[in-house]
Amino acid sequence: MTERRTMAKPPFSLDFTPEHGVVVEVLPGIRRLTAPNPSPMTFTGTNSWLVGGGAGERVTVIDPGPDDPAHLAALVDAAGGPRRIERILVTHPHVDHSAGAARLSRLTGAPILGCGPAGSGRSALMRQLAESGAIGGGEGVDTGFAPDEVLGEGDVVRGEGWRIEVVETPGHMAEHLSFALGEALFSGDHVMGWATTLVSPPDGDLAAFLASLDKLRTRSESLYLPGHGDVVRNPREVIDWIRAHRAERSEQIRAALATGPRTAAEITRAVYVDLDPRLLPMAERNVLAHLLAMIEEGEVAPVGQLSAQGSFALGK
Repeated sequence: MTERRTMAKPPFSLDFTPEHGVVVEVLPGIRRLTAPNPSPMTFTGTNSWLVGGGAGERVTVIDPGPDDPAHLAALVDAAGGPRRIERILVTHPHVDHSAGAARLSRLTGAPILGCGPAGSGRSALMRQLAESGAIGGGEGVDTGFAPDEVLGEGDVVRGEGWRIEVVETPGHMAEHLSFALGEALFSGDHVMGWATTLVSPPDGDLAAFLASLDKLRTRSESLYLPGHGDVVRNPREVIDWIRAHRAERSEQIRAALATGPRTAAEITRAVYVDLDPRLLPMAERNVLAHLLAMIEEGEVAPVGQLSAQGSFALGK
């Protein structure tokens, strides 16, 4: 999600203009194919990645994207045929990343590897809020996603001459994984090249998102290959900017509440003053994520029953 009002110029690029259906080699042994699903939330479309594919080598697909037969056929063609695809990795169960996995698996016989089904990684608080139905959410969740093999922190996937390390990066979604390969990190929607990401409870969790940023900040990968947008060649700068940006957003929310209780919708209109109106509903979900994190820290309290439509006030 693009947020225009910031304390400094965002370190993002909007010049990324991939040609859908065309495979591009980004690094030796790593190719990108961008799905034709552009939107205000997906930018130019979802990046699917192909790892391997040298002479006689089978291919690993990362994030097959939406359930688009033409895009999946292009992935199979790029791999050199259905039996050349050895496995399918998924960063997280959102339909723009994972919905094509089941069809691609049927076409190729390749197993699907990823985190558990949607909702399986939620914190106790987010499980409670999801069960209550009080805070809505669920945008774009692939409720039917079911990997053949569940991956977790430190697991390793091996190919011919390469290894991928699994890095758990919850936040954008509780089940979000990143994949480290040499100097590169397939960062999914956690860190992207075009904008900050949506954090929408109960699947999104701001405290977890910030902790995952801190975790990646200590790692050595110098190039991020994201789910949307161009290669991130300055990941630490981007992480630091996102961290500071989220801190600024929390300060704006405190200032909005300083005059009295407000709803998330009212706070959103106060702090996102020049945002594309089409993105205001998603911005409101981000504000709600901040409010929930601030409730856990004791800074903010709901006025009456906690709900997405209710009011919030500064804590006493």
